[in-house]
Amino acid sequence: MTDKFDKETDGARSAAAVSKDSGAAVPPAAIKAIPVRHYGRWVSGVVVLALVALLVNAFATAEKIQWHAVGDYVFDGTVLAGAGRTLLISVLAMVMGVVLGVILAVMRLSKNPVTSWVAWIYIWFFRGTPVYVQLLLWFNLALIFPMLNLGPIYKDEMVDVMTPFMAALLGLGLNEAAYMAEICRAGLTAVDEGQTEAAHALGMSHGKTLRRIVIPQAMRVIVPPTGNEFINMLKTSSLVYAVTYNELLRATSTIGSTSYAVMEMLFVACIWYLVITSVFSVGQYYLERRFARGSSRNLPATPWQKIKVNLMAFSRERSSTV
Repeated sequence: MTDKFDKETDGARSAAAVSKDSGAAVPPAAIKAIPVRHYGRWVSGVVVLALVALLVNAFATAEKIQWHAVGDYVFDGTVLAGAGRTLLISVLAMVMGVVLGVILAVMRLSKNPVTSWVAWIYIWFFRGTPVYVQLLLWFNLALIFPMLNLGPIYKDEMVDVMTPFMAALLGLGLNEAAYMAEICRAGLTAVDEGQTEAAHALGMSHGKTLRRIVIPQAMRVIVPPTGNEFINMLKTSSLVYAVTYNELLRATSTIGSTSYAVMEMLFVACIWYLVITSVFSVGQYYLERRFARGSSRNLPATPWQKIKVNLMAFSRERSSTV
């Protein structure tokens, strides 16, 4: 066995010496990559597409749905006005929620026990009761306080003050402030305490430290859930139907009750809710991408970049299987 091993070794050495003396480089053998077959992906994709096709066909062939009515009322003036009111009440309520949320978060983190407990009770109440109930409480406030008397500043009947718009704004905005307070508190506590200590060592006041040091860094944590809250606000605004505010859902429901196209008008409302939320979802994505510049070297890919990567991967997989 030893003699055979020595002979094979000597033969290999002599072959290597010959190739070295001749100067001819021996090219390495080409590696043939065999792609992994993912049959489960294809099967699951076909099953999902089949189920979606069945669902679409069921709605498309339903005899009691007048699809032409959907197209006729999508750009109706009443529907467009309702969509505008939905957008208006959502933006104003969100602004109120963000401003009050920041104030409540600072109060909650304060070392003053009175302000801290007041903020905690506010958050506990508004997070613990449904938005629908809060809207009804504001709308029926005149049953408890017939007059709004602020002394020499303002005095009027509560029925004239608490209009459907005001009830909707207070109901949505004050409820949103409780959730934004927790989001802002999480963002503020996410900033390292050393940043605050360094700012105080430089002589900066507590308010100036919050404005210039803590809040700008906390925005990276605050922005993503705030965007989600605004998208949720656009949908939650449909609850103001209960206080007779003429937003999108109420406008479409009114048309549906008079034209006997109830389901068709609900589809119109869904279309506009999807359009509005989709537009703001794109804005939220790019806003998050902007605030991620200071914390991430590799920014997340844009939707168009993701599409290009997926198309290139699909083309490479097809070329390898051919």
